[in-house]
Amino acid sequence: MAKNKISDLRDHLFETLEALKDPSEPMEIERARAICNVAQTIINSAKVEIDLVKAVSASAPGSAQFFNLPEESRQIPHIPDERKRLSAAKKEVN
Repeated sequence: MAKNKISDLRDHLFETLEALKDPSEPMEIERARAICNVAQTIINSAKVEIDLVKAVSASAPGSAQFFNLPEESRQIPHIPDERKRLSAAKKEVN
């Protein structure tokens, strides 16, 4: 499985541009178009992934709402801060 990054895609696109501009042996236009079409598909896919992350983040407190989980599953348990826990523990000891 390929482990390419957007930076790799950017490098390929600049290589394509350089190959198109090569005066001695320019890249064929159809090949350059094919590369650009694949690149655009990858970019569109990345945009969809970003939109998904935004949608999940917008449904805070977590992704539970996004996936239509029951209301009780959406609640984040309250954890008191350290001072309150220590004072409560002292009261229990006394």
